[in-house]
Amino acid sequence: MNIFLRGTLWAATLLAAVSGIALALAGCGGGGGSSGSSVMPRYATDLLADPGNTLIATVSAPQDSNLYGSFAGQNVAFVVLACYPTTDNNPRPDYPLPTGKFVPHMQIGSDAPIFADPSARYPVVAFSHGYTGSPLSDDYISGLSVFASYGYVVIAPFHGDLRFSDLTIDDLGDAISVLSHLSNFTAMQALRPRSISAALDLMLAHPQWQGHIDATRVGGFGASMGGETMLLLGGAGLTSSYPGLAWNQVTHDPRIKAAVGYVPYFGQPFLPAFGRDQDGLDGITLPFLGIGGTADTTAPILVTETGMSRLTGTRELVALSGVTHGFDNTSTNDIFTWALTFLDAEVRGNPATQTQLSTMASVAGGGDDRVVIFYNNPPGAPAPTAVVQPLPLPGPYAVACSNVLQDFRRVGAGEDVQSYWEGKSGPP
Repeated sequence: MNIFLRGTLWAATLLAAVSGIALALAGCGGGGGSSGSSVMPRYATDLLADPGNTLIATVSAPQDSNLYGSFAGQNVAFVVLACYPTTDNNPRPDYPLPTGKFVPHMQIGSDAPIFADPSARYPVVAFSHGYTGSPLSDDYISGLSVFASYGYVVIAPFHGDLRFSDLTIDDLGDAISVLSHLSNFTAMQALRPRSISAALDLMLAHPQWQGHIDATRVGGFGASMGGETMLLLGGAGLTSSYPGLAWNQVTHDPRIKAAVGYVPYFGQPFLPAFGRDQDGLDGITLPFLGIGGTADTTAPILVTETGMSRLTGTRELVALSGVTHGFDNTSTNDIFTWALTFLDAEVRGNPATQTQLSTMASVAGGGDDRVVIFYNNPPGAPAPTAVVQPLPLPGPYAVACSNVLQDFRRVGAGEDVQSYWEGKSGPP
């Protein structure tokens, strides 16, 4: 073969492969500056007006450069938002955000949470947003509120992904630059589940929260890369080399009893998230519900199905017809009815919802949802046929959230507030 042609094909293949990674991840929530940028990352801590009364967890990254790249051995802070069921007459006002969203009944200063039942210990949902998002970005704050309205304490770190890696690709030069920074892309993925565990540790030791949380009933919900995060918490192996596709286990937090992934990121055919042929999922027993879109090219549902078929615990995969990557408003009731039913069955251990899942085929109204992998996938079991009514949204409880008071004066003219929430780079 002509040497020039061979080099051109190699370059095209490299650009296509790495661009595919970047496009996939950008679809999980955004993008920003180049991975080799010298500008300083912003983060949510830069906006806090009351850091002493804000939940902040610290992760000590292990001394493992294979997984944590240049962040190995470093301490990394993660701001945490917690939302919970409160009384109908909670007098605290909603806290408005510049995006038009609001934090419901937000605590200010050292105010303690006002729980709907002060004597109760509530189950937990650990919430992991998509790549480059935050608990306050897009529709995530609404999602946190839905779970809290059904009686969960919801714990959501600001992952700040762009502090660690940003895979925006424009040309071959950028592609080669990204390949040289893939170790920090791996670090970003590996730090996510550790931030969830650190947030749980923080809440279970915090005097205002520890007596109100049931540590034996902890579930998870992750969107896009947040779905990958949940499986890493369950002990799955993360792809740590390319093109070798070797994998390494990041962690295993046995407190997570079950998890739901909405458009969960299992990688691409050329770069699976959990090792070659997704074999990093072999033997993983974490009960997992996947909800994927049939038109999703960022987190292809066929890749998700292949990965989930390797799980050995309770598993179920639901397909949303025609849905691409991102939150599908038409399917809102479908998404939350499936998620809440699964968490009720596997985290709360409700036998009625366990039985319901074994026959549940779809949710009435909304989008077009159907089961691809049956609940528990029992051999020889008939296909489920029951169509269930959607759960009311919100649920029976009013919702309040912890203190994330911010000083928006720190945001310069024309700067995006969300850049701080999401860890985007700014001037040095």
